[in-house]
This record gives sequence, structure tokens and C-alpha cells, in this order.
Amino acid sequence: MKNKFLVSLFILLTILLIDQCSKIWVKTHMEQGEEILILGQQWARIHFIENEGMAFGLKFGGEIGKLALSLFRIVAIGFLSYLLYTMIRTKENFGLIISFSLILAGAIGNMIDSAIYGLIFSHSPYHGGLAELFPDSGGYAPFLMGRVVDMFYFPMWQSKFPDWFPIWGGEDFEFFRHIFNVADSSIFCGICLFFIFYKSDHNKL
Repeated sequence: MKNKFLVSLFILLTILLIDQCSKIWVKTHMEQGEEILILGQQWARIHFIENEGMAFGLKFGGEIGKLALSLFRIVAIGFLSYLLYTMIRTKENFGLIISFSLILAGAIGNMIDSAIYGLIFSHSPYHGGLAELFPDSGGYAPFLMGRVVDMFYFPMWQSKFPDWFPIWGGEDFEFFRHIFNVADSSIFCGICLFFIFYKSDHNKL
């Protein structure tokens, strides 16, 4: 039990450290909308945007939706923490503990942005200057109303949907068009690992 707890704690702290350090660096060193090519590659970029909604830039219903999403995240974090604690106590499959640790770390990482970034950062105007940490004039938003910092952008393939394609026929298509962060990646990897290890356990029964 102790080893599993230490591994889970290590995953949580490592993901949170990388996530928050990368977000704070981008927020204080890049203007919103600015981008940097990774190793000079057009398909791999650091592109700073702020997301008011869910993972991968998805949005949800204005200010009321934003508040509801922040409150939902708090409840989800509490529930995930309880599940992870229970799994460690009951000596659950190590792979499942790792997957839940990744999901929880990602959820906490994005919740930190939503909860406190509005309090500790100045506004990041689009191509309008750098944000300031702990500005004298105060932050740009109240508690739970901050925006999530996203920066990883991988437009690997650009094309158009064929004209006969339903709904999006003739429109531009880009893979992968969503911009995300370390926390989003942690959640995605955790979910993928959960299905892998859950299926593995189920097949043993």
C-alpha cells in the first residue's frame, strides 16, 4: 500500500509541477496568440491561447457555464481523490492506480488555472503584451473564473472535406487542430490507460 501511495503521489506532484511551470512560463513570456516552432517544425508549435472552457479548447455556456464547470471540477476532483484513496487501500491493480493518478493530476492542474489564475495574473490581451504575475492592480477575474492556459499545437495535416461529405463538405480540415496543455495530456493518457488495464483485468476473469 505504501509503495502505491508513493507512486501515486509522485505522479501527482510531477504532473502538477510540469503543468504549472509550463503555464506560468508561457503566460509571462509569450503574448496570447504568439507561437514558437518546436525544433523548427511547422507541425509542432507552442501556441499560447487561453481557454475559458473544457479540455482542448472546448467551451461551455458563458459565465454561468464557466462557474458551473469550475464547481463541477471541484466535485470531480473530490470524487476522483476518494476513488484513488479507496483503490490504494484495497490494493487495486497498479495500472489502474497509475491511470487514476494521471486523471486526477490533470484535473487538479486545470482547476488551479480556473480557481486562481484570475486572481494572480493580469489580463493577457491577444497580441497585446505580456501578462504580469501578482500585478499591483489585481488580477483579471474573480475566484473560479480564471482561464486555462493552453500551448501545445500540432497541425500535422491540413486538407478539405470532399464536397459529398455530410455537414462539413467543402470545409477546411486540420488534424490535430485543438490546442492543449500538460494537464489535458495527463487526463487523456490516464483515460487510455484506464481502458487498457480495465480490459486486461476483465479478460483475466
